[in-house]
Amino acid sequence: MRTQLQIHFHGIDTSPALEASIREKSNKLEQFHPNVTSCRVVVQRPHNHKQQGEEFLVSIDVSVPGGNIVANQARRQDVHVALRDAFFAARRQLDEHARRLRIDAKRRFEPRPIDASPDVAAVDRAADALPFASA
Repeated sequence: MRTQLQIHFHGIDTSPALEASIREKSNKLEQFHPNVTSCRVVVQRPHNHKQQGEEFLVSIDVSVPGGNIVANQARRQDVHVALRDAFFAARRQLDEHARRLRIDAKRRFEPRPIDASPDVAAVDRAADALPFASA
């Protein structure tokens, strides 16, 4: 893996299984964008709500040339589900970013159509309008 991975836990204990899952999912992000330079994953448990239960918030910050991608909307009661949803959102955003780069590159290197000069177009229309000109 070429990317620099940073994993941070806030409000929960570090888990080797969770870290392994994060490493595996971050390696898969490189399939969707080959130039991922860094990935920062933060797993946190913001507050202990007695009525709603525990919620985990996973935020992912991925750096690529030309921009940063942030996916931080994964707030779930299961940390693995929150992790899955956050990486899915990051993957979608990376795929969209790579698609935009491909479209921009394609537009940059497309040959531009050569327009006929106005004089030639006017002559062609005038020749078509003549009633006695037949080929």
